[in-house]
Amino acid sequence: MQKGNISVQTENIFPIIKQFLYSEREVFLRELVSNAVDATTKLNTLAKRGEVEGEVGDITIEILLDEAAKTLTIRDKGIGMTEEEVNKYLNQVAFSSAQEFIEKYQGEANIIGHFGLGFYSAFMVASKVEVVTKSYQPNAVPVKWTCLGTPEYTIEAAERDFRGTDIILHIENPEDKEFLENDHVESLLQKYCKFLPVPIQFGMRKDYIEEGEGEEATEKEIEIPNLINNPSPAWTKQPAELTDEDYKNFYNELYPYSTPPLFWIHLNIDYPFNLTGILYFPKVGNSIEVQKNKIQLYSNQVYVTDEVKEIVPEFLTLLHGIIDSPDIPLNVSRSYLQSDSNVRKSQATLLKK
Repeated sequence: MQKGNISVQTENIFPIIKQFLYSEREVFLRELVSNAVDATTKLNTLAKRGEVEGEVGDITIEILLDEAAKTLTIRDKGIGMTEEEVNKYLNQVAFSSAQEFIEKYQGEANIIGHFGLGFYSAFMVASKVEVVTKSYQPNAVPVKWTCLGTPEYTIEAAERDFRGTDIILHIENPEDKEFLENDHVESLLQKYCKFLPVPIQFGMRKDYIEEGEGEEATEKEIEIPNLINNPSPAWTKQPAELTDEDYKNFYNELYPYSTPPLFWIHLNIDYPFNLTGILYFPKVGNSIEVQKNKIQLYSNQVYVTDEVKEIVPEFLTLLHGIIDSPDIPLNVSRSYLQSDSNVRKSQATLLKK
């Protein structure tokens, strides 16, 4: 009998990552923003424990698009990394800092990532990735990590006067130019990041304020931060905190200009698995037209899919709403549900509800 360890050739891993890590290339944006959320969540957790000097301050995640330079940047003001941590977490594929943090601060932080692969989705669209980071730790020295999508990388000193991390994607391939288009990037952020628990800003947008009074009142155009998400959606709250109007407003947020629903069920299950959400029963006209894909599945407020037939049986596809469960098993891409006992239990529980 022979025993040993399976080896992975690093020169072969990047072509696999670029082509097969996720079923859809656009998912890279969800993964990188989710990592930024995790970095911010870690900082908040440490701050609550008194392990962060001074005020946490602004924690807004920024998405910066530079069409001329062909770069897309995901910027957080979270925990940041030291050079040692960059070596530990970026230079080892599938070594998860999130998993390590969860084990150390069990029950204190709601962390999205677990596999340690999400960061590498950047190479699905980027010819070069730069990471400029500065740790929250006192007197931390900023560092810059650069990789061209091969096993080779460089680490050097960098300039950065605030805590956190910039992930800079250089998008040169013509087939990926859509990820440098303002409207397309915003649509992806709206799809995947609409309810993430940390404020996310994508540039500025126009708004209007009223100046003066009565007949002399005029509207003045101003620019305000273009905030993508609602960090505290209705399903994350307790039913006692919400009024009927709150539920109807959230329904309108999900399905703008729709007829108000007949009634709804607020799900809050913690045994035998964790599952929260709100399912709405819409008004139905004389001719029943079942609208599928109206129930969205989330994991820790991250959009996963609207294909939920493994959880919601066919005859209940008339329902609309949100289901959020960190416990339903998902593959690495978080795009396909696996049929196992938890999924079957969740379907049975929903039917009873």
